Amino acid sequence: MAHKKSGGAKAKQGSKTAGKRLGVKIYSGQKIKAGQIVVRQKGTKFHAGEGAGLGRDHTVFSTKDGVVSVKVLKDKKYIEVLSKV
Repeated sequence: MAHKKSGGAKAKQGSKTAGKRLGVKIYSGQKIKAGQIVVRQKGTKFHAGEGAGLGRDHTVFSTKDGVVSVKVLKDKKYIEVLSKV
């Protein structure tokens, strides 16, 4: 009786799942329009500051036209949208 060990590890078996396309979409210093997504995230790594809103899936989006900036206060990162000057 010929036997051979299986080729792959147990962790590699199963179905492949698609990536969720998380991450920063518009970086600090870039222009943005109202309603555009700034960051897609799981949990609140980034918080919404002035001119930004937080969706129910923790997506940070712009509420007005302007320029994106990131501010750090008490070890928390806040995304703000500053009006164009």
